[in-house]
Amino acid sequence: MKKKILLCSLLICVLLMQFGDVQAEAEEGGDEPEQLYAQSAVLMDADSGRVLFGKEEEIIRPMASTTKIMTCILALENMQEGQVVTASGYAAGQPKVRLGVQDQEEYYLKDLLYSLMLESHNDSAVVIAEGLVGSVEGFADMMNQKAKELGCNNTYFITPNGLDESDDRGVHSTTARDLAAIMRYCITQSPCKEEFLEITRTKTYSFSNVEGSRQFSCNNHNAFLDMMDGALTGKTGFTADAGYCYVGALQRDGRTFIVALLACGWPNNKGYKWVDTRKLMEYGIANYAYRDVWEDVDLPDVNVISGVEENNPYEREIQIPVHVEEKDEIPVLLREDEDVVIKTEVEDSLEAPVKVGEKIGSIRYFLDGKEIAAYDVVTDKKVKQRDMEWCLRWIMKDALL
Repeated sequence: MKKKILLCSLLICVLLMQFGDVQAEAEEGGDEPEQLYAQSAVLMDADSGRVLFGKEEEIIRPMASTTKIMTCILALENMQEGQVVTASGYAAGQPKVRLGVQDQEEYYLKDLLYSLMLESHNDSAVVIAEGLVGSVEGFADMMNQKAKELGCNNTYFITPNGLDESDDRGVHSTTARDLAAIMRYCITQSPCKEEFLEITRTKTYSFSNVEGSRQFSCNNHNAFLDMMDGALTGKTGFTADAGYCYVGALQRDGRTFIVALLACGWPNNKGYKWVDTRKLMEYGIANYAYRDVWEDVDLPDVNVISGVEENNPYEREIQIPVHVEEKDEIPVLLREDEDVVIKTEVEDSLEAPVKVGEKIGSIRYFLDGKEIAAYDVVTDKKVKQRDMEWCLRWIMKDALL
């Protein structure tokens, strides 16, 4: 009996040790995230725009109020200092969630951006859109034009607030990749990126209408800001068609990650988006680090045909040195098992004349088949051409000597 108990105890210990090893490996984060709740998800490197992880990232889906990051950045880029906007009856009639604007009521546009991003008010989005270009339709055209400029070709905007909508050209929708790319623009590329971050990181904000007859207070509902060290910004969203959505960014140790989630559960699963966001961010933090991928390439001298060696005019085989122009560090966010591919393309020979600094090739760096850096290979020496004019001048010079 005692032997059986001892054997069982040993077996349990072995199993616990194995389970512990599995847990340790999982905590180290080597494998890609699995069992995400979101139907579409992306983890993106904000510096390069590279997708580090994707799940159905190119599938087109509704995006709910994550739409408002585009509304906000366009407003910041196009508004005037101290601009006042007037609420229309259409804006006042928007469904919840809403600020409660009234027809013909005036607001400072900048104040409404806090209402838009902190409380996700749908009526504020319409007031902003109409105040900037005169109509929701005109503002949607501006949104779609910006999306195309950013390479977001699978995104289609109809509304400035993200409410479920469709027209004869499609459904109000995007992809997880496109949504992450729009957030990347908002926080790293837009001339108004600092203002965007300031608004979306604000905890509480109070303001009034222009008349001062009504007071409002907004609270930030982005729980991610208090969830992880380095959380930068984010925007939640929900509609019946879209489900719960989220797009957010985190910066840590010189790395900036963006997570975009679409269709991440429906009621009563409001917390799924936070679970997925943390899982993807932790995967990025654990697995990706910057590495300098620059490599010194040994470049042989290049033959010059029909050239003249000034110190030895009878020399027919002329070779000149070359070098890589403006070489520098190439920091790339990489997983430990990832490497770049370097392709060197240099001319085997040149026809004289040759100038100093003449481009004769390139060194190109590729990651996942995409070029990430390129440097010119240039000549170090000038070589004159051995032509009839040079020969005559050499004969005359030799004769005079």
